[in-house]
Amino acid sequence: MAKKYIDVMDTTFRDGFQSVFGGRVLMDDFLPAVAAAREAGISHFEFGGGARFQSLYFYLNEDAFVMMDKFREIAGPDANLQTLARGVNTVMLDTGNRELIDLHAKMFKKHGTTTIRNFDALNDVENLKYSGERIAHHGLKHEIVVTMMDLPPGCVGAHDVAFYEKTLREILDSDIPYHSICFKDASGTSSPQKVYETIKMARKLVPEGTHLRLHTHETAGVSVACYLAALEAGIDGIDMAASPVSGGTSQPDILTMLHAVKGKEYDLGGLELEKILKYEDVLQECLKDYFMPPEATQVSPLIPFSPMPGGALTANTQMLRDNNILNKFPEVIKAMREVVEKGGYGTSVTPVSQFYFQQAFNNVMFGPWKKIAEGYGKMVLGYFGKTPVAPDSEVVSLASEQLKLPPTTKNALDLADADDTKSLLHVKQILEKENLDVSEENLLIAAACKEKGIAFLKGEAKVNVRKVSVKKEESVSGQSDFTVTVNGQKYHVKSENNSASIMVNGENYEIDITEGFEEGSVSSSVSSKGASSGVEIKAGLPGSIFKVLVNVGDKVTEGQVVVIIEAMKMEIEVTAPSAGVVSAVKVKQGDTIVNGQVLVTL
Repeated sequence: MAKKYIDVMDTTFRDGFQSVFGGRVLMDDFLPAVAAAREAGISHFEFGGGARFQSLYFYLNEDAFVMMDKFREIAGPDANLQTLARGVNTVMLDTGNRELIDLHAKMFKKHGTTTIRNFDALNDVENLKYSGERIAHHGLKHEIVVTMMDLPPGCVGAHDVAFYEKTLREILDSDIPYHSICFKDASGTSSPQKVYETIKMARKLVPEGTHLRLHTHETAGVSVACYLAALEAGIDGIDMAASPVSGGTSQPDILTMLHAVKGKEYDLGGLELEKILKYEDVLQECLKDYFMPPEATQVSPLIPFSPMPGGALTANTQMLRDNNILNKFPEVIKAMREVVEKGGYGTSVTPVSQFYFQQAFNNVMFGPWKKIAEGYGKMVLGYFGKTPVAPDSEVVSLASEQLKLPPTTKNALDLADADDTKSLLHVKQILEKENLDVSEENLLIAAACKEKGIAFLKGEAKVNVRKVSVKKEESVSGQSDFTVTVNGQKYHVKSENNSASIMVNGENYEIDITEGFEEGSVSSSVSSKGASSGVEIKAGLPGSIFKVLVNVGDKVTEGQVVVIIEAMKMEIEVTAPSAGVVSAVKVKQGDTIVNGQVLVTL
């Protein structure tokens, strides 16, 4: 009897990179591994979309469309190249209007995509209708998704087999065109038994011959068991990654799964151990200079209590690491449980997972529920669609009060269509104002990435890749000399008695390294030696300067916004504590700042 053929999608170059490096891997570094994967017999790849669209413009100074074209050239014309889309959000964190949703599908088809996996984090089928129709319209295969996770203990009302059956029935009754169905658990928290029962349910419900897939992560330590349960229940396809971006926060390793099915009647993509070994050797060599976050290689027994998806976990810890507040991560993860419990049980996958983390971050940094994160607030107010259960009424009231928005039951797409700032005409005017080419690609880049997209198109984007490049030399006096390379810029650092100084942009900064020097980072505490006078407006948290809204000599009123800080993908307004005249502006757009740093003096 022939073994059942199971389609394998290699997620290395999208979800693997996202789950381990926060998506920050340069194309010239990894493209040789794509060729090695093809030689190993892999023909189904996840190669773009999701966070690997914005991250290229935000952090790599690369064009996602160029990367996709090069990937297609190497993978060959017959490869199934798949991307990830977030329903009405497509590759953005905010809802796009109908024009943008159509443009997304059109451009991804143009640049080599075969299949788009399309999900809604709230499992609101209304958010999948138009996006799915446009994906199919442009000649792409549409893989429609039911998103999964386990709820924290004591929570009921969603994310059980009955809930997934209800969602699946709505999909089937909606007449959305689809070519396959995926059950996607981005946090890897679903139990193997629930996976088995869910796939069994789906197999009975869908038309005969329907291709069913399971996607999960190793974050909670049960992914292999879940895949084995899904195989027993009748799944047709699973997702895996290659070392060193497999396991931990990513998908199970290809070699691990090949080992797990030994003696069973499954053929995983026709793949062979020895060929995969060669492919993984090439990938290891390609990524040898990249800083590997230790949390990316671990599994956590706490994740089922606060379901943080692998693809977001390392992106968030890396942002915390960049801002020298990684010590806050355990507190934030612990606070996330309450945020999930009160938020209406949206699945912890982007963008909802980011909303959960941002709100938990705010609860830790500013006090519980003192500052409602914009995304989380809009979610509980209904601006992204209907949550699986009603959010906590007190949280809804706080969100409405702080964001100055009423709750809504309006269709998310209708709301986006009514917002002129989301129209292609508005984006076109921005491009024209900046003397940039108004191509369809540039329209999508500017719409999805906003100011950072414009900066990329103007040639002003910076590379922010975490590669280990630190050279240390011990002098006879006991001093340590460091040459630190940060984003390609070299700095000479001298340290003595647990302190050091560094010259950046002509200013001298003191560095406190009492907690140890970590390769790939500059310091845990940086403060300027320059003195200031008058009323100092300081940063309440670390981050980077998104916008400076005042100049020296400007008169400001109490409560006026003077600076906007970007932290954890949020824009935090810094206001004047009193009226006055600006006597000094200590920062500029793009600067990295620390908590308590003086931004403006009045």
